[in-house]
Amino acid sequence: MQHVGRAGRTGRLTHRAGRLWNRATGHRRALYAGLAAVVFALAMLTWNLATGPTPGPESGPAAEPSGEPSEYGPRDLARPPTGEGGPRRPVGEGVLTANPLYDTDRLSSLPCPAPDLDVRSPESVTEFLNALTDCLDEAWAAQFRQAGLPYDPPRRVFWTEEGTSPCRDYPSAAGAFYCRADQSIYIGAADVVEKWNHTRESVVYASLLAHEYGHHVQGESGLLEHYHEQRRLEETPKERNAWTRKAELQANCFAGTFLGAVSVTYPITADDRAVVLADASATADPEDAPDEERTHGSAENGRYWLDQGMREQSPGACNTWNLPDDDSLVQ
Repeated sequence: MQHVGRAGRTGRLTHRAGRLWNRATGHRRALYAGLAAVVFALAMLTWNLATGPTPGPESGPAAEPSGEPSEYGPRDLARPPTGEGGPRRPVGEGVLTANPLYDTDRLSSLPCPAPDLDVRSPESVTEFLNALTDCLDEAWAAQFRQAGLPYDPPRRVFWTEEGTSPCRDYPSAAGAFYCRADQSIYIGAADVVEKWNHTRESVVYASLLAHEYGHHVQGESGLLEHYHEQRRLEETPKERNAWTRKAELQANCFAGTFLGAVSVTYPITADDRAVVLADASATADPEDAPDEERTHGSAENGRYWLDQGMREQSPGACNTWNLPDDDSLVQ
């Protein structure tokens, strides 16, 4: 006789216990998974509260479009943009009126013992110009470092023979010019002496050089690029000349900041000061010039901005761009 009944009951009980174990194990797994999800959610909530949400591509002022750098307004220009390659030149409308260069201190009183000048010798004139340009390079490089802006000194072409630049041929009627296309200062070692009636006052040639160098400062600080962009948009010569006058008068002021800063080792006497201010008047627009030809400002303003730079010795004193076009100081 076979006792299949007990054996069958035991098997059924064993099978039922297995199902109960599996069900309990499943419940525990589900419970553990739920607890893990809760812990993860709490951790993410704590991290978000500590750091704040990550902004999306269009959320908040910190988001910037990729590609070209955005234009910087006056507040942004207080700290120039930086990229992987280091500091970059500021861009946008604020580059004229709120340039970081304006926030720097007075130019350093660097030693600048210029050699004696013999205007009868182009070699002596070239030596003088090179010595002064060395001083200009050092003074403005220090100023740009203080502003947090990149800076490369200009190339020098002090010609004694005719040649060609990307901007114009030389000799030129001006005797001196700055060409942004190749970031070079062009001065005729003999031509400027002839143009300035063979004056032996070295401060006249120093001021001329410092003025052209001032245009390089405008270029390196981003001023020239925006100036040219906006000037092209004007429809009439009168409107374009309003821009040109501000650029030229600012270059006068930048020249003055340098002359004032180096006056300890390149002494400028009261007579020298009178000579250089008279020269600023002589190179200004003629009093009876029509609006279409007025590009450098009045004699009075030419003197004013050069003297302003010599007195203040700070780029911030040279902000011609924050004045309205009809202001008397930029006429």
